[in-house]
Amino acid sequence: MAGIVKITYSGQVVKYIKDMVLKGELAPGDQVKEAEISKKLDISRAPVREAMQILINEGLVSSKPQKRKYITALTSKEIIDSYFTGGVLEAAAVAKSLDAYLAKDIVRLEKIVEKMHDLADSDSRSEQLATLDNHFHDVLFSRVDNQLLIELCRRSCQEISKFLLFRYWRNLFSVAEVYSRHKAIVDAIKNGDLVELEKVIRKHYNDSGLRMSRYGIDKIDLTNKGINQD
Repeated sequence: MAGIVKITYSGQVVKYIKDMVLKGELAPGDQVKEAEISKKLDISRAPVREAMQILINEGLVSSKPQKRKYITALTSKEIIDSYFTGGVLEAAAVAKSLDAYLAKDIVRLEKIVEKMHDLADSDSRSEQLATLDNHFHDVLFSRVDNQLLIELCRRSCQEISKFLLFRYWRNLFSVAEVYSRHKAIVDAIKNGDLVELEKVIRKHYNDSGLRMSRYGIDKIDLTNKGINQD
């Protein structure tokens, strides 16, 4: 049996389930069996139930009356909607903070983008690109003086769609595409172009949502449908 430290047991159960999702051992729509997890980790059912509630609150696990708990399965439209919403919110947040970005922030963003470009020949580039993408958006949020807006941005897609479908997300774009998509945002910030900045960030998210939509539970590819970027 794989025992765990019981001081923070519910949190470790949460991590265990999330790791299973990231590894593809639990896919959207799969049932999450509390008894099986309890036996696997050699703990009582109480911390597992507590972990389930945490994941339900985060949106990563769903539960319906008279039905068992399962990994949240998003439709193609729900994926697109989550990314569209994330793009609108992040674009507004970053644009509102445009005057707050310092020269050192732009340098940090440029270094991240250059590292993305340099990963073309790396065998582990998908994992590294995912890390760099997170760092990039962290820098963008670092000058946003509205914690609620930041949380809404992250929850709208990064903590649900991106996490649940991470194994697809990390290979959505080529290295060249990843580089150009992020460089466009940096260029808009450097130029102080408020309108262009909002446009490129919304397009950044909309393009991701459209490509991710093919992995919805209903497997409808909406790539060619397009979304109004204005």
